[in-house]
Amino acid sequence: MHRIVKNTLPLLLASAGSLASAQAADPVLPAHQAEIDAIVREISPARIKAYDDKLVGFGTRHTMSDTTSNTRGIGAARRWIKAELERCGAGKLDVQFDSHMHMVDSRISRPTEIVNVVATLPGTQAASKDRYYVVSGHYDSRVTDVMNYTADAPGANDDASGTAAVMEMACVMAKHKFDATLVFMTVAAEEQGLYGAANWAALAKARHLNIAGMFDNDIIGSSHDEKGNKDGSRVRLFAEGVPPPNLITPELRTLIATGGENDSITRQLGRYVKETGEAYVPNFHVDLIYRRDRYLRGGDHSPFLDAGYAAVRFTEPHEDFDHQHQDLRSENGKKIGDLAEFVDPDYIAQVTRVNAASLASLALAPAAPEGVKVLTKNLDNGTDLAWKANSEPDLAGYRVVWRETTAPLWQGAKFVGNVTSARLELSHDNLIFGVQAVDKDGNVSPATYPLPGR
Repeated sequence: MHRIVKNTLPLLLASAGSLASAQAADPVLPAHQAEIDAIVREISPARIKAYDDKLVGFGTRHTMSDTTSNTRGIGAARRWIKAELERCGAGKLDVQFDSHMHMVDSRISRPTEIVNVVATLPGTQAASKDRYYVVSGHYDSRVTDVMNYTADAPGANDDASGTAAVMEMACVMAKHKFDATLVFMTVAAEEQGLYGAANWAALAKARHLNIAGMFDNDIIGSSHDEKGNKDGSRVRLFAEGVPPPNLITPELRTLIATGGENDSITRQLGRYVKETGEAYVPNFHVDLIYRRDRYLRGGDHSPFLDAGYAAVRFTEPHEDFDHQHQDLRSENGKKIGDLAEFVDPDYIAQVTRVNAASLASLALAPAAPEGVKVLTKNLDNGTDLAWKANSEPDLAGYRVVWRETTAPLWQGAKFVGNVTSARLELSHDNLIFGVQAVDKDGNVSPATYPLPGR
């Protein structure tokens, strides 16, 4: 996993050996950071329920719904979200509307202003403040006909649940300081074509923003499946490995050619979230799904992936499609529709805790090392690694992690000090390696996969 405390660094220095001995010594187990534990404890199901209920109370939040009423429609919803984030983050969060006009297309029948609500918590370390982590939920809603902007569309799960999670994280985490910058974003027009997220991601790419990770929370509200069975102990985390062919860069081709298809920046982010989230939220499991999204479906992380950023999606384990994209009605005595009564605030809180712990860990840690290479000029059975030095002033050094080629998570680790190269007597042909940066407080970055070099 991804954190070690300062007094464990000498132990890791001696933890090389074989893979078997590394597993026995278990040097990868994390130590909790007190600040992250405090954030996790403060996440409140009651506040999350209140946020969700308030969003449902706007009747519909369809992207083309009323923008002038103070009680109904997407305009009232976004003004309330902005006011609430300004209230809870006073003096800490920079809360802004981010808007653009979208012209008529297949799901927009008239020119429509698409408005995201974006709350930014600036980083406090000069070397890290330009590194961003983004977390989102979409606040728009719909019924069966995606063009019907007048019917009641409560959207309690899809996606008031994700919006409530983002608002709760913003309000809790605004009380803390982080090295890197956090962006809490509630976006519009997801149901019409991911337009709010896509515009923000495109602008981020055009401005060359360093988005080091993006979390999308969409449909995280129910712990029950369509048969009524409850499973509140897990969440799915979708993490793309190899992107579509038109997005494959020369570096990605080399990664694939060397067996690193499970070590893209998004898979590294997913691995980090699983290990960190499960460490901080006991008895809750993050099911890492090796796909961009559910089968032939999409979410607001997709535009970030298309822009070349690492991005993952959280979704409940068992979707009930009677409570998703449905006109409100009853059939054979069963209620159909995305109603608040089908949402489980305690479950949303657990998913929110996983998000918050992972975001805090990422934003406190150094950046993942750059320019990591496995040196191949000599034929031998060891592994020589080299990388560029990080710029953070509180850097303690680096550690090398490894696992079997068939293993999903890191199995061994060795702290190698504040150096830019290391040799391990383990075969680079038989194992997958990564390099992580470690700061003096024991915060550890995601791993970087080494490409071949001479």
